[in-house]
Order: sequence, then C-alpha cells, then structure tokens
Amino acid sequence: MKTLLVYAAMGLLATGAVAQPSQWYLSDKSDKSAGISVEKTYRELLKNRKPTPVVVAVIDGGIDTTHEDLRRVLWVNPKEIPGNGIDDDKNGYVDDIHGWNFIGGKDGRNVSYETAEVTRLYAKLKPKYEGKTRTGLKPDEQKEFDLYKKTKAEVEKNQAQYKAQYQGISQFYMQFGGAVNAIKSAYNLKTLDTTALRNIADTTTNEMLKGPVSAIRRFMQQQEVANTDDVISELEKANEQLKGRAEYNYNPEFDSRAIVGDNPEDMTEKYYGNPDIAGPRPDHGTHVAGIIGADRTNELGVKGIADAVQIMGVRAVPDGDERDKDIANAIRYAVDNGAQIINMSFGKDYSPNRKVVEDAERYALSKGVLMVHAAGNDGKDIDTAANYPAPRFLDGKDIPNVITVGASAESTGDDLVASFSNYGKKSVDVFAPGRAIYSTVPGSKYENNDGTSMASPVVAGVAAVLKSYFPKLTYADIKRIIEQSATPYAIKVHKPESTDTVDFKGLSKTGGVVNLYEAVKLAIAQEDATKGK
Repeated sequence: MKTLLVYAAMGLLATGAVAQPSQWYLSDKSDKSAGISVEKTYRELLKNRKPTPVVVAVIDGGIDTTHEDLRRVLWVNPKEIPGNGIDDDKNGYVDDIHGWNFIGGKDGRNVSYETAEVTRLYAKLKPKYEGKTRTGLKPDEQKEFDLYKKTKAEVEKNQAQYKAQYQGISQFYMQFGGAVNAIKSAYNLKTLDTTALRNIADTTTNEMLKGPVSAIRRFMQQQEVANTDDVISELEKANEQLKGRAEYNYNPEFDSRAIVGDNPEDMTEKYYGNPDIAGPRPDHGTHVAGIIGADRTNELGVKGIADAVQIMGVRAVPDGDERDKDIANAIRYAVDNGAQIINMSFGKDYSPNRKVVEDAERYALSKGVLMVHAAGNDGKDIDTAANYPAPRFLDGKDIPNVITVGASAESTGDDLVASFSNYGKKSVDVFAPGRAIYSTVPGSKYENNDGTSMASPVVAGVAAVLKSYFPKLTYADIKRIIEQSATPYAIKVHKPESTDTVDFKGLSKTGGVVNLYEAVKLAIAQEDATKGK
C-alpha cells in the first residue's frame, strides 16, 4: 500500500505545510476539529469502569518490540517459553512470543522488498504468451492472454516511471543534503533552520554559499518547513520508497521468496516463517500499533486510543504487495491465538488467490473476530475500482465482520476528506483521522504519517475500547455501534484526486467520521437496555 511522503521538490506529490507534531485526533470534536473525543471519553464516561484486556492483531510489515511506548502493551504468548527453540504450545510456530512472521526464513533472514502482484502475474504469464498473438488461441486462453497484455503494459509503464522518479529524487536528495552539510560546516552549525538561513543570507560574504542558501531558503518557505533536517528525513524516505518501486516492485526478474523457503503456489501450507515480528523495516507497523495502543500510563511520547490492549504482531506485509497466502495465514494465526480484533492497513489491485483470503475471513467470522481494513490511498472509488482484500465476498455479499475505513483530516470544512483517500458509498463504512497522525516509529521515536493506514488503526482502537469496557459486545454490535455513532457532516468536500466538490455523505455508507465518545454512549445505552430486560 502506498505510503505518503514529502518529495514535492520533484513535483511527485503535492503537499502543503508540514503539520506540527500533535495528537489532534484524540481531542474533542468541535466546529473546527474533527477529533474523535478520546480524552473526553475516558474523563467523563469510563472513569468509574474497569476494562478487560483485549488482544488486537496488527497484520503489517513489522513492529519494533523495544519501543518505549509499546513494550508494555505487546501481546505475550502465555504458553511459549522464549528462545528455547521448542514449540511449547504446539501451535506449529516455534518461539512465537509476540506473534509470527510469515515473510521470514527459518534461518532468521527476512523479506524486505517484494514485487507488486501485477508483476508476479506478468512474470507467471510471460513464458506462456510472450511473442504470441490473440488470434488462434482457445477462448479460455484468450482471456488469460488479455490479462498478460494488461499486466505487461502496467509493469513496463510503472517500471519506467519509477526509474525516472528515483533518478530525479536521488539527484535532488544528494544535492540538497550536500548543500546543507556545506553550510553547516562553514558556520559550525548542528542544525540549519529558517532563522539561521535568514541570518546567513543577510550577512554572508561567501559567494559560493549565497546561491545554495537562497535556494534552500526559498524551498523551505514554499514548503512551510522550519528545519532542513526534516526535509532531509523526508527525502531519505522518498528516495528509499522510489528505489523499492524502481528496482524491486516492478522488476519481473526479482524473486524474494527463496528467503522464506516455502512453496508460494501451495495455498494449504501454513507452517513457515520465523518469530521475528519486527523484521528489517518496522516503520509502518510500529506507527500503526502506536495509534491503537501506545502506553497511556508512562507519560512518554504519545497515547494510544485503547488503554487495555495487547498488541499481537503478525508480519505479512513487505515493501511491495503482500501475498494472498501470507494474509490468509496471518488472519488464521491471529484468530487461533486469541485476537478479537485484527487491523489490516494494506491493500492491492490484484488478488489471484482471493478465495484463500476469503476462506480465512470466513474463519474469522465463525470465531466472532472483527477485522478493520484501510480503504487505500489512490483517491479512487472502490465501489467500481479493484481493491483487495475486498469488502465483499466473491458472491457479492458484504463481509459482515469487516469495517473498511477512509481517511479524514482535522478540518471540518471542505478539506475534511484526505486528498489521497479511497472512497465508496457502498464499500467504505466510515472515515477516521488519517492526516498528520502522530505516533510511534522505530528507535523509541515519534513522527507524523498520513494514510488510510493510519485511519484504520484509529477505528481498531475504538473497537478495542468498546470490547474491553463492554466485553459482552459481539463483533456485529461493535461494527453497528461504530457506524451508528459516526459524526455526520452535511457539507461539501473536495473529492479525492479531483477539483470537484461533492457531498461528504456520498463518499461512504455512513457519511460520518468515527467518534469514540458517541460510540461509548451507545454501548452504555445498549448495556442499560439489556439490564432492564
């Protein structure tokens, strides 16, 4: 799934000001802020109640298990003895203390980069259809040939596009970083902010630095960023992301699966991987986990939405498209090991083994497990555009235990919907904060991120609060309460990836933004009604 990064210098993504770190989404809903009223809920509605711990599985790219704000809230497998190399609980997974990693090998190595699903489809069909024409093929082969031509065109287009973008951003990254380091060195500065740049511009007699100082200062003003270190950090991320897309995601010659050692075509295979739930790049999953349940008691960093949560890490999402087999096994692992809620901040455009994922979703349904899924960051209508895992089964029926989440911003005006968010009157259930979301990242650090990947764990966190304080609620109760309590906004908003304005209520089933305070009020009302019977 796309990650949104600031690399506007190359014209690759339009951005505005870099948001200042804050957890605005926890604040009370107001005329100007579409917060979800978390602190007000604890202060007014939950202060005299005791929660029951709830297990939330985070199927993602990895979680930093050493983070200061996550250590205490990690799920611990009570039947497994750490590091003894024995499957103590006989669940098929050795030393799965905090969860499991389905994209790692038994030798401890891990998949980092992976191809896109479209690339894998193209690579699979290429030997059969390369050099052939549609004429003369059997009807069933013609359909497959059409898919080959479609995937080939998509792969070649994306590979060329991302190679060009990677070359451009790499060059800018090196030039910008080199100029900043030269200025810092010349003036013995540890940091270079807009104030220092202004002072240097006003006083320098160094002709070689005047041009770079002026250019950097102008760029910083345009992007409304105060510190060059922030720009370099974002450029570094963009450079890494584009490298992945250019060299791996759309490279049909790349094969990472040898690391895992399984048969990727065998959908029945379950027991592969390793217990390393962090992996080599746990940025995304760490951020997601913090939104749901970062320690609310330690006075450090940030506060998660849920205060009685145990985070189970299930690593199945690489830098590239996740495989259907891994997602199906991740869902089943989470369910079998006690997860009551599963967050799924990932998605893709193709799903060649869709049924195996749906079978796992039906298994979760049979066990009463709620799944929360990010709608995606392509600014498209997923009522008509492909997006997997889909909100409906192959037979067209809605998946009752899935909540699909679009991303909203803080503004209650026409910018309420995040410009990147997918939407759909039939396919997106609710919107939730997904713009400038401040949470945990590896190394006991914190930063803002954007995406429906952030909106989904907001809803998972709300679901966890409901389940922990009202344990008798079923998955169906929780989904209904979240939908019915969502704050409606009867306003016109900018349609994602468009200059048009549309009614906000037409972009999702509920036409609302999730709100914890109102959800807990409904849960209390249901509890009171049940007691009265």
